[in-house]
Amino acid sequence: MKTVATRTFNHHVVKEGNTSLVLNKIIDCSPISRASVASEVGLNKGTVSSLVNDLLEDHLIYESGPGVSSGGRRPVMLLFNEAAGHSIGIDIGVNYLLGILTDLSGNIVLKKEVTFKDLSYKEIEEKLFSVIDYLQVNAPSSPHGIIGIGVGVPGIVDNDGNILLAPNLNWKNLNLRGILEDRYGLPVIIENEANAGAYGEKKFGVGTECDNIVYVSAGIGIGVGLILNGELYKGSNGFSGEMGHMTIQVDGKTCRCGNKGCWELYASEQALITRAEPMGLPLADHEEFDLTNLQALAVDGNKDVIALFEQTGDYLGVGINNIINTFNPQQVIIGNRLASAKELLEGPLNNRVAKQALWFQKNDLEIKFSELSTFSTALGVAAFSIENFLQVSIQQKNVLPV
Repeated sequence: MKTVATRTFNHHVVKEGNTSLVLNKIIDCSPISRASVASEVGLNKGTVSSLVNDLLEDHLIYESGPGVSSGGRRPVMLLFNEAAGHSIGIDIGVNYLLGILTDLSGNIVLKKEVTFKDLSYKEIEEKLFSVIDYLQVNAPSSPHGIIGIGVGVPGIVDNDGNILLAPNLNWKNLNLRGILEDRYGLPVIIENEANAGAYGEKKFGVGTECDNIVYVSAGIGIGVGLILNGELYKGSNGFSGEMGHMTIQVDGKTCRCGNKGCWELYASEQALITRAEPMGLPLADHEEFDLTNLQALAVDGNKDVIALFEQTGDYLGVGINNIINTFNPQQVIIGNRLASAKELLEGPLNNRVAKQALWFQKNDLEIKFSELSTFSTALGVAAFSIENFLQVSIQQKNVLPV
């Protein structure tokens, strides 16, 4: 009996692995013929044909018209069905909430953003429900519907998806994953927003060609996501990347985390606004100090505001220099809201790194600003949900009857 059980289990595992190989090859190389799939993944044509039939039945792939013939009958081509389902990706910021609906290739189908200020957890929760409800109700019909929800949060998230601490939101020990799964009956992934942003850039942004990436999420606070050797690095308990709280000023300002002189106190969006508030800048009576208004003043040539941005870029360079010397990355990507101020930040940032980074660390190093606008995190968590869905679908398809 044990021998039979072992054989059954091994057959299940092998089939599951082969199905993943075939599906991933079709995703990466669409359109592709059955014969090409078999040749490139190293499986015989009969096995590939059987697995392809399973994937067709599950609507994860579809057939297209004949491709180019290599001498015989023109082959039927296989394509990934990116419209087979949709993923919801949510980026919760300190003063905004961005939600997107993507297809299974990460293409954004719908989006909704709300802004707020100084709200309680319950008030933000209601806005979160409203955004998810909007995306769910307005999603195009598809065979698998909404396949999962991913949420990026600016805080410390453990490997089980519990939010241990989000200091800039005043959240502590929060099981948001359980709350959302109970409400929507869908798989939910909660991730640190900088980790998700790093993954979004690796999958869809300027990081697709690099395997060692540091993603700096520069918003109200600062978080860092790490792609090392092509994989998202989270540390032993999922807490890596809290580099916004590294000390760059001994005995400096006191941070919400309890430390002094944290990087985000000098190089973040909030730091920029805090320095601007006492300056008596020419804002209209109904306007508040925010990034958009400060950028507008800089574009209009206000020298004091331009100097503020330059100082912020310099402070960004101080922290990035420390990160470069620690991780020796191929690429540093600045994302989140401050990335929109690239023209004002880039010069002083690069000058600081050029002056202080060790010379051998600068070889082949790229410092880039995100081209995904503010979507890096939402795309990253949407991608996590998509990958989880495809893995689970394959596992369920390959479970043998008892």
